[in-house]
Amino acid sequence: MNYSIRFRPEVEGDALSAYHWYEDKSAGLGEEFLRLFYANAYELVRNPLIYRKIYKNFRRRLLRRFPYALYFLIENHTIIVFGLFHTARDLKRIEKILNDR
Repeated sequence: MNYSIRFRPEVEGDALSAYHWYEDKSAGLGEEFLRLFYANAYELVRNPLIYRKIYKNFRRRLLRRFPYALYFLIENHTIIVFGLFHTARDLKRIEKILNDR
């Protein structure tokens, strides 16, 4: 089955915040974060159903190398990425943010 991918507008802000944090720590690390973020996101289209549901119908994919996770829904063969959050963030807070988006 073929899937397409779409990002909620807020995800750009999530990614840019993480980018700036990593870039401040080490030049080029923010670029590496963004590269892995997009690579992991676009890998979802191959088989998004392998990721289990975490909250309601939201699924989660952990990023490699960085402690972040993508939260997404699948609707009519479209993967909609709702958020990119640090894995240390409180799950109840993530759930509230996902509901508000």
